[in-house]
Amino acid sequence: MRIVVVSPRVAPGILTLSAWDVLRDASAVRASVDDPHVRAIVSSGIAVEITADPPSYAPDAVWIAPTGDTAWARTIADDLMVGGGEAAEVEVVFGSYDLPGSALLDVVEIMDRLRRECPWTAQQSHETLSHYLLEEAHETLEALDSGDSDHLREELGDLLMQIVFHARIAAEGEGWDIDDVAAGIAEKLVYRNPHVFGDVTVASAEEVDANWQRLKATEKRRASVLEGIPATLPALAYADKVLSRVADVDVSGDDLGARLLALVAEARVQGQNAEEVLRQAVRLLG
Repeated sequence: MRIVVVSPRVAPGILTLSAWDVLRDASAVRASVDDPHVRAIVSSGIAVEITADPPSYAPDAVWIAPTGDTAWARTIADDLMVGGGEAAEVEVVFGSYDLPGSALLDVVEIMDRLRRECPWTAQQSHETLSHYLLEEAHETLEALDSGDSDHLREELGDLLMQIVFHARIAAEGEGWDIDDVAAGIAEKLVYRNPHVFGDVTVASAEEVDANWQRLKATEKRRASVLEGIPATLPALAYADKVLSRVADVDVSGDDLGARLLALVAEARVQGQNAEEVLRQAVRLLG
């Protein structure tokens, strides 16, 4: 006996060859839910019995699991193998698979619904969400510093939600949406990595970074070295960013500010990030 599982993120009727073979060879095909995937199978000429009865073991039968419910399929398979006797064999067949990144579509869909149906979500704007974006970025960095991978995964999800949220707001009247956000970064990654997507040859990571910075400078055509650097960056990170654009500047003076700036320059020479080094040093105090 076989149980076929299909993905909710794949168009109805698009199944693997093995799934079609299983369905065509079955003595009976049953399903507990009449959904678009089941109707697509029926439209192909395969009879499907919709029944509210719990699955029972039959060697040559096929059950179509509720769309995307892998847990249901595995639980039913285990139960049928126990209740069907020693000769009972039940195989879970995946009729379609999610592509990498498919779960992102769920986030977009959920945010769309929240924007329509949740009073709090519906009244938010870019401005009201700004502090949440900053908080989530800091919490993500904290999780990264902690070395807790599960915590990092969770915080990256919270940060992703903010991105999807802002894109959903923009879709209501600003002329762009989450697809434009994704398309923009995809185009940028291809353009700035010609050693992968073009015919540029590099010999080291340093050359990759140099190419990236050169292409970025060509794109931006900034009027000054400070243009495009967020003024809200922490002071050490701000200094590091400025020094990255004026590498030949002479950092002199003996006042506290000059000495701090000199330390940032020293960190850059050593290939270190002053902001991260100081943050890690402070964490050791606790």
